[in-house]
Amino acid sequence: MSIVMVRNLVKEYPSFRLNSVTFTLDRGKITGFIGRNSAGKTTTIKSMLNLVHPDSGEIFFFNKSLNEHEAEIKKQIGYSTGTVNWYPRKKIRDIVEVTKDFYDTWDETAYHKYLRMFKLDENKTPLELSEGMKVKCNLLLALSHRAEILILDEPTSGLDPFSRDELLELFGELKKNGVAIFFSTHIISDIEKCADDIIYISEGNIVAATSKEDFVTRFSMSGENLEQTFLRLERGAVNE
Repeated sequence: MSIVMVRNLVKEYPSFRLNSVTFTLDRGKITGFIGRNSAGKTTTIKSMLNLVHPDSGEIFFFNKSLNEHEAEIKKQIGYSTGTVNWYPRKKIRDIVEVTKDFYDTWDETAYHKYLRMFKLDENKTPLELSEGMKVKCNLLLALSHRAEILILDEPTSGLDPFSRDELLELFGELKKNGVAIFFSTHIISDIEKCADDIIYISEGNIVAATSKEDFVTRFSMSGENLEQTFLRLERGAVNE
């Protein structure tokens, strides 16, 4: 069942155009969002959260327009941009106290579960954390209010291989509970490990929005892994 619909999204800058971006996200599915730097991934994600205002197009969550139901919808979304870049000198426990007031679905049990899982110290500040631990801190906040959709921009950035595998396993658990997970990444092996669907964007255009199996059938050559396929496509040798 589609719980997110993005239709004909357009955003134009002097040197870049997001061009009629259209795709859907399904409940209980993990969708990997791939594309090289400046392809339009972050602009798309920020448009989905009304952090960037598109020139045209429509975005629906749970069959409700984002423009008309933004506050209600955002309570059901977990969003992470990667690292924490706000309140750098505040203790994590103080950041949490501020954050949880915005969510009537805040789950203390879930919060303490992920706090232990990510081995975070509530008494530390973001300035005292490594880049990988900052990513985990942001994910902690995104996961602790029982969001039905996780929208994550480079969530595995800065994580060591063990922590990345741990996070991907967590994604698998969450999807079993019906959570939709949409994440952008440059680490194509992460997509290969856990994604059900792939959305591939290049120069502001959606090249493919399909299941991982269909993507491989359409684009991969014999013996290629996903990373090799992606690199070849970016060099312009599309094989359909």
